[in-house]
Amino acid sequence: MSLKELVGQTATLTIARTAPFGYFLTDGNEDVLLHINEVDKELVEGEQVEVFLYVDSHGRTTASTKIPEIAVDRYAWVKVTDTNPEIGVFLNIGLQKDVLLGADDLPAHRSVWPQVGDYLYITLRVNRNFLLYAKLASDQVIQSISQKATRKDFNKNVQGHVYRTAKVGSWICTIEGFKGFIHESQRDQEPRLGEKVEGRIIDIKEDGSVNVSLLARKEESLDQDATLIYEYLVSRNGAMPFSDKSMPEDIKERFGLSKGAFKRALGKLMKDGKIYQEDNWTYIKKS
Repeated sequence: MSLKELVGQTATLTIARTAPFGYFLTDGNEDVLLHINEVDKELVEGEQVEVFLYVDSHGRTTASTKIPEIAVDRYAWVKVTDTNPEIGVFLNIGLQKDVLLGADDLPAHRSVWPQVGDYLYITLRVNRNFLLYAKLASDQVIQSISQKATRKDFNKNVQGHVYRTAKVGSWICTIEGFKGFIHESQRDQEPRLGEKVEGRIIDIKEDGSVNVSLLARKEESLDQDATLIYEYLVSRNGAMPFSDKSMPEDIKERFGLSKGAFKRALGKLMKDGKIYQEDNWTYIKKS
């Protein structure tokens, strides 16, 4: 097997000779350069060293003593370092050169492409020219590393990164290792691939995977809606031409709330003694 066929993997090679710019390593048949920038300590001829092999920008097989967490058929979470709307996103795998996850492997809608700082669970693939590219983990791979949730995990808050996204919903892998699904009805907007999200477990499936909601709990949502309405009242000097008799479309356009949510928030504010209604207007109650 030639060293080029080991691109994207680790190999133990012997230092054949030194050079001003690094070391030449050998497997007994071929030599490969270990550049001085890819070494973290001084090496001597005859010493064996474990290296990661990749092809540089000139098409030459190159070695590094910096061993990435990932390799061909070995997966890890890696950070997005840059994006290019024409070709894809770049990921830091621990080498001087970032690896590309191509546009063809990303969602059709660029609005849910990963952004800098997001994390993706990937492995490496090698193309016909022996260049390294990122490859997203499949649903089966995520399943193989996932932990099974139990009934005691119901209603728990969880955090995780989106590993797959679609119009019908988003799939996440939580910090606990649970494989989770977020139905489109359980999110205000579609999260990005690789985005870190926080929600709560609303169902546990027979296979130990979970359904997750990113929507605020009812009491949290009620507080948020009430605050939104009260702040709008303050901005209008304590009076607004909206009440529980207002038309649903007017409420939706002004506050982004359903009429039911709007009425619940008004009810809370009235119960707390903060507002009152009169002639289809709502007013802040003066203390």
